[in-house]
Formats: sequence, structure tokens, C-alpha cells
Amino acid sequence: MIPLPDEEEPAIDRCHRIDATTRDANPSDNADPHPPCAPERCRDTAPPPPHSDPSALILAGIRQAAQAYFHQARGSHDWDHTLRVLRLCRHIARTEGADPLVTEAAAYLHDIGRADQDRAGGRLCHAETGAALARDILKGYPLTEACRENIIHCIAAHRFRRGVAPQTLEARVLFDADKLDAIGAVGVARAFLFAGELGARLHSPEVDVTRAAAYSIDDTGYREYVVKLSKIRERILTPTGRRLADARHRFMTHFFDRFLEEYEGER
Repeated sequence: MIPLPDEEEPAIDRCHRIDATTRDANPSDNADPHPPCAPERCRDTAPPPPHSDPSALILAGIRQAAQAYFHQARGSHDWDHTLRVLRLCRHIARTEGADPLVTEAAAYLHDIGRADQDRAGGRLCHAETGAALARDILKGYPLTEACRENIIHCIAAHRFRRGVAPQTLEARVLFDADKLDAIGAVGVARAFLFAGELGARLHSPEVDVTRAAAYSIDDTGYREYVVKLSKIRERILTPTGRRLADARHRFMTHFFDRFLEEYEGER
């Protein structure tokens, strides 16, 4: 961990935002213990001098801790993927008004459990594993409990298939950023990169891709598109994310239509 300058800084007070759509009908039973905060409550009105911003120091330490988990990562989920997700998080968070400390910390940490999932052949969830690892990492930083729990929730919810749903704005931002990196031109490239890592074929036209086993020779880039990537646009949660997803989805659909035509010798 990178030490904070001079005296120990107080815990950074960030807010745990729960969307109103996730609450029950009775608002008194669901009072938010950490209501959304105005910027002046979260940070000084004047920016700190260079190199003394505690948020920047915290993020630098988290980045260093996270990167250590990617030394032998597969290319489809390597540190470059993390940095692309980080840039998308910054883009979406800036437009949607999400907390940058929470979203950036979660972006750095969101895939630190991925290597464990790959080694297990997909039999464990990297989001759950990553959230547990992140909890230990975050203990070393002066964050409020609400901020720490929000970061951990973002990581646990970023996969969201049958498990934890993103309930804070920051969790939705990370979810969208991670999913956007799986579609469009980058998504196509990653789909075939992942298939290559598995030793899968370029295409298995005689196989029903909806029945092909994951992590098998028939887990092709096209299977990834049909089973997962083609459905991502409809799951995006933020307005900014949806605008980005529309363009990426159109490109990806056109690519795979052309891929099948070329594969069959039609073009």
C-alpha cells in the first residue's frame, strides 16, 4: 500500500447509492443509511495540491495490488482488459454522476478472481472470488465502511447472471463497462482470442452451439456470440451504456453475419 502523506488521512466518505427501483413499496422499511451525497460532503471544495490527493494515492495502491494478480493471465481477461474497463468506467461514471473513487477502485479489482475461475474450468465464479480477495485488499486503505462495501458489491455484482444484481449506481457503471468490452470490435476480437486459449475450432457448423459445452473444442467465437454476446445489449443498465452498446451491437451483428457467409463460401 502507498502511504498517505504526513498525518494519517481520515477515511474517505463515499456514499452507498441504492436505486429507488430496487426498493420495496414501503419506503420507511428501506431507508438508505447512506443517502446520495453532494460533492462538497465527499471532498474538499478546493482540489488538493498535486501528489497529496488521498483518493489518488488510494487508487494508486489498489492498482498496484490488483495488477499483481495478472502476471500469468490469459489474454482475453488480462490487465489490458482491466484498463479498457477502467476507461469505460470513467466515461460512463462522468456522464451518469457516479463516484469516481468507487468505480475506479472496482474496475481495477473486478477480475482479480478470474485466474481462479480459469484454473477451475469455469466451475467457480470469479466475481465471488474476486469480491472476497478485494475485501482483504481494501482493509489496508482509509475508506469508510460504506465505500468499502460499495466497491465489494460492484465486484460481486459485475457478472450478474444468477447471482448478485447491481444495486448501486457505481455497480451498474462497472457492470456496463465490463459488458461493453465484450461486444463491438473489441468483443469480436476477444471472443476469438478466448476460443484460441481453449484450443477451440474456428467454427463448428455441424454443432448446435446452444448445446456445445463451455471450455470445449466447440466453445468457438461464434458460440460465444450466439450464447452470450448477442444478448448483452438488452442487459445494459445505464443510459450512457445503452448508447454505446447500440453501436457496438450493430457492428458485431454485421461481423458475424459476414463471418458465416464467408465460412460457407458465399462471399
